[in-house]
Amino acid sequence: MQTAIPCLFMRGGTSRGPFFLEADLPDDPALRDRVLLAAMGSPDSRQIDGLGGADPLTSKVGIVSRSARPGVDLEFLFAQVLIDEARVDTTPNCGNMLAAVGPFALERGLVAASGPETTVRILTRNTGMLCDVVLQTPDGRISYDGSARIDGVPGTSAPIRINFLETAGSVCGSLLPTGRARDTFDGVPVTCIDNGMPVVVIRAGDLGRTGYESRDALNADAELKTRLESIRLQAGPAMNLGDVKKKVVPKMSLIAPPRSGGSLCSRTFIPHDCHAAVGVLGAVTLATAGVLAGTVAQGVAQLPAGNVKAVSVEHPTGEFTVELELDPKDPQRVVRAALLRTARLIMRGEVMIPSAVWDGRAAWRRAA
Repeated sequence: MQTAIPCLFMRGGTSRGPFFLEADLPDDPALRDRVLLAAMGSPDSRQIDGLGGADPLTSKVGIVSRSARPGVDLEFLFAQVLIDEARVDTTPNCGNMLAAVGPFALERGLVAASGPETTVRILTRNTGMLCDVVLQTPDGRISYDGSARIDGVPGTSAPIRINFLETAGSVCGSLLPTGRARDTFDGVPVTCIDNGMPVVVIRAGDLGRTGYESRDALNADAELKTRLESIRLQAGPAMNLGDVKKKVVPKMSLIAPPRSGGSLCSRTFIPHDCHAAVGVLGAVTLATAGVLAGTVAQGVAQLPAGNVKAVSVEHPTGEFTVELELDPKDPQRVVRAALLRTARLIMRGEVMIPSAVWDGRAAWRRAA
């Protein structure tokens, strides 16, 4: 016997995974996590017995519900399902999967289209972060067709505009959680920063690398990964994250001067594997490090003038542009972060899990 759970399999930005209605999953977080592990096929390096794609970018889950909070349309819980461990991490945000929340909600009838464009306000429950997401809804339906292109995804799609609200310190409690623009761990200068995603920023040259290495080369660099993990384990408590041995944050980002016309070149680890691109909120946080005085990115990032800056973060498969607006009275304060993503519904149906994991009775009772 198996338990069938309705889901939509969706791409959000450069990530993908199943999206569930919260009401279709167990209430108990520990049981819910066991269900997600079974759905994704973890722990297994190939995730051969589930929906996971054997990569951190394709081992993600979205859980969505209507919100009862005033002024908020939807609530989103992001789950990073680890591949080789029987563990689910709901500590971080994921701005890529966030891009698919609005389309999922329209597909499942949680919200209604309000014209050619529909704006939904989404609360990310992982950290309490709010954002306004603008979707293309001609003829009262979500559209996936359009001319928007993002690096890391082939072809073009309808644009999804995301305006983040109050991202500074959303996970760590403050933009610079150590109280300093620079810290030193193992003799290496770093910047610990959180503008939606906790990131430890390190100049690649300070670790004897160029910052232009391929993803495969960095993933094979055991000495580098050992050094990064030592720094990460020290930075975690300093960033108010506690013991991070079993967490996917903070992310570790190597930076170097741009070489393809952007503002900053990056190589990000999440936390132990080099990212094929860069996460949405990781890009926002890196861009923020680039505009703040005193960080390790100062003198590395090449930035346009003005209080509104388009910051292009280069990564292994292209670039990611973030628009930051600085407070004209306080250039150390970012008042707005905006960016463009795309999403697509890939499949709708039911994922089957062994009934020994969960028989689905809690969901049946709620439906009744």
